[in-house]
Amino acid sequence: MCNFFSLVSDGNKPYYFDSVIRKKIMKGKLKYETDSHTSIADYYGFKGEKEDKLNKYEYNPLTKKFIIDQLNTVDDSKKIEKFCKSLDFKTIVPELIIKPIINPFNLHNNLISEGDIKLLKKWNSVRTSIGYSIRDSVGDSIMDSVRDSIRDSIMDSVRDSIRVSVEDYVRDSIRDSVWYSVRDSIRDSVGDSIMDSVEDYVRVSVRDSVWVYISSFFNIKYKYDFSSAIKLREKGLVPSFDGKIWRLHGENGKIVWEGKI
Repeated sequence: MCNFFSLVSDGNKPYYFDSVIRKKIMKGKLKYETDSHTSIADYYGFKGEKEDKLNKYEYNPLTKKFIIDQLNTVDDSKKIEKFCKSLDFKTIVPELIIKPIINPFNLHNNLISEGDIKLLKKWNSVRTSIGYSIRDSVGDSIMDSVRDSIRDSIMDSVRDSIRVSVEDYVRDSIRDSVWYSVRDSIRDSVGDSIMDSVEDYVRVSVRDSVWVYISSFFNIKYKYDFSSAIKLREKGLVPSFDGKIWRLHGENGKIVWEGKI
């Protein structure tokens, strides 16, 4: 399967799967893959050798990254890139929310308000009600809750293709940089021995904040209310929990608040 969003062109006109076609694929009415260049070519009548004469492209609407996979006919890449950037992606995946992917520490927030603490208390309550563990998947974890909701709402064939755009990009490009900053700031504060004993708890709490942020890219109904953690993250504040102490991290992972809840 190619990445979301995939399309082909004959050197003049783009061809792709909109939401109507994708729903037919999801329901098994069409035996195609939602973001396969070969499937798109076949659906529009470019079978066999005809496919080899098509240009093949990919576009990530979140990162705005345009990729030329193959040029097999007239180079219309600039025209297709412009088309992709102007396309209303609600016509492709209605549930997908197109917005910039933000690294919270780039917002340079070092100020804490009473409202932020209220949000943290609410997030603690939600997280406790879901259940958490230093190990993967004990009960209904945050990650499982988000993944299951996305799967149930937009189904596997769409979920798998846009996961490359949302889940993998957010998780891989932001999770590591945020985690290292949080870990280092706590280690500087409590020392190596204490950090080593609580590191797994802290890692899970940071992972949870990434997953609830991922959930904000889909306009679907979730089992739990993740809005408190999302609001904190979009204000440039990342919560962490070591099993006893909650912390809020601002610019470059700096601890700007800590205490028990």
